[in-house]
Parts: sequence; structure tokens; C-alpha cells
Amino acid sequence: VMGLVSPSIGAIRFEVDGQETNLVGKSPEEVVEMGIVMVPEGRRLFPLLTVEENLTLGAYREAARKKINENLDFCFTTFPRLKERRKQQAGSLSGGEQQMVAVARALMSDPQVVLFDELSLGLAPAIVDDIYEKVQQINQAGVTCIVIEQDMKRALRVSNHVLVMLEGAIVLEGDPKDLNEDQVSSAYFGSEIGRASA
Repeated sequence: VMGLVSPSIGAIRFEVDGQETNLVGKSPEEVVEMGIVMVPEGRRLFPLLTVEENLTLGAYREAARKKINENLDFCFTTFPRLKERRKQQAGSLSGGEQQMVAVARALMSDPQVVLFDELSLGLAPAIVDDIYEKVQQINQAGVTCIVIEQDMKRALRVSNHVLVMLEGAIVLEGDPKDLNEDQVSSAYFGSEIGRASA
């Protein structure tokens, strides 16, 4: 989706601003300029830069550069702890705080779609709960949130729609209220039960 790897076949179709676009062949810069951003697995911060510097780097889109102060205020309202640590080097923060920086950096681009890759990886359960609460707030503010998550229970709890993929193909899809953990687990691990449910 982000243009770092291009598929050899098929298409990656996204609807942005009511217009469907095929993202295949688009560079990461073009994808971000369209309003699609990513919170990568492992956070990928600039550890020697301050929290505020990391956030400012997220304002890559032309529209976002004009609203840096407004978007910083939004990020600091969403994550008050980051405001307290705005001049602190990102690498000196706890894992949970670094994840907050990664999420806030994505928000600095004023996105329409945010891809969250393995948000809960390596974090304490209480921190994960807090991060997911923020993701739901971001979604309620009108931003489409796509969460890639291996914690099935959490994914079913926080999602509006679930897709289970196996080897690049969708093997199960539906409303989380209509799916149970057994169906999701079977699809995820490639058993016949999961394939039959799809």
C-alpha cells in the first residue's frame, strides 16, 4: 500500500476523496500526499531527535505543512504525555511513549487513512489498551484506521470490519459481531474450517 514494494500482479485499490485509485506503481511520497500514512511495526522513530522534531517530520504533505502548529496541538491534546516530553529525545522514552510518538507523527500529516502495523507489539497490556482507545478516538474524528493485528481478541473487539489474510489472499471477511475467535483462528492458520467460513 505504501509503495515500498510493488506487487508483480493485481492492483491495490483505495478510495480517497470519493475517487478510487490504484496505488500500484505510486511512490511512498505520492501515497502520503494522497493522505494515506503508516504507523510502522517497531515504531521507526529518529531516536536522537526530540519528540517535537519527530512529530514535525510527519508533516510531509503540503497541506499539513501549512497546519503544523494546529496539528501539533491536536497531537498534544490526544497524547498529553508527549507535550510534557516534547523536548526529550525520542530514544529515551518508554516503549509505550515511543508508540504514542509514532501514532502522533502519522497524525501530523493530516491523513485520511492510517495503517497501523502491529500496534501492540512489545507493549504492556495497560499501554496497549490506552493506545487502542486513542485509535478509536482518531477513527471517530473521521480518519479511516486500518489495523494489522495478530491479537485476535483485540482485533475483534475494536474493529468495525475484519479481514483475515493468508498468503496474500482474503480467506475470511465480515462484521466482528458475526465472527468468533474459532472462525478467525481457523482462517488465520489456514485450516479447512476457516476456508469454509469464507
